[in-house]
Amino acid sequence: MKSKSSYSIGEVSKICGLSKKALRHYDKVGIIKPDRSCGNNYRYYSRASLLAVPVIKYYKQMGFKLSEMKEVIESGDYRTMRASFKSKLDELRQVEEEVHRNYTSVKDWYELVVEAESVLHYKVQDISVKFVEDEAYCFLEQDFAYDYRDSIINIEFTNFIASIENEITGPVIMRFPDFKEKMKGECSRVTVLQRALKPFGKDVETHFGGCLMVSAYHIGSHDNITETYERIAKWADENKYVLGPEVYERYVVDYWSSQDSDKFVTEILMNISAQK
Repeated sequence: MKSKSSYSIGEVSKICGLSKKALRHYDKVGIIKPDRSCGNNYRYYSRASLLAVPVIKYYKQMGFKLSEMKEVIESGDYRTMRASFKSKLDELRQVEEEVHRNYTSVKDWYELVVEAESVLHYKVQDISVKFVEDEAYCFLEQDFAYDYRDSIINIEFTNFIASIENEITGPVIMRFPDFKEKMKGECSRVTVLQRALKPFGKDVETHFGGCLMVSAYHIGSHDNITETYERIAKWADENKYVLGPEVYERYVVDYWSSQDSDKFVTEILMNISAQK
């Protein structure tokens, strides 16, 4: 491109692919100033000013604000530049971690919806034995009064997670100490589990999985979930499995994502303690 000694704002806009409004703003904040501005408000830029535009675009790509760019570009000091880039790296690392947590949460909920949709479409209610991978969870023990809405959208657990400065993802899981008590409506305690997005202390950590478990999906309201328990107990007896005593209810789709209880999907998981 043939060089000129000066360029109008329209020429700079066209050559550099930048709006006149942006150039006027850069002038206002003092990051690219016209070399002279006539009384008729026309702005003219030198070749050096023109070449500053790609530099600014690159700094913008890196996430620098205009005020930060100005400090770095005008300093001419390596210590200032190094400190500015280090500060920006730290800032972007935090943003990256937050975006990763957001992505993980959305991905986990998406997978739950896909799982529930498949279960409902194919009416998957067969009982099976499967290996459940071991995972660490945050947990909180609390009273249980068979109020599923209150236990799943759990204010106490939500406040607990906030108190340890963490965030959760994936399905709520409730662990009951004895499946027979749960079936009879006599269970008064529960442990609420959920995966955390940030590291957490051993004092709030429990593990779930790492073994073979009996699995069955319950479709619909939690009010009749005992029917699925009864099916599992009958199946275990017929196949000579000894179950329990613990039982886990994994809420795939529940009050968090739907108010239609007919479309709730819950996976019931029981330990296999022995085979008859």
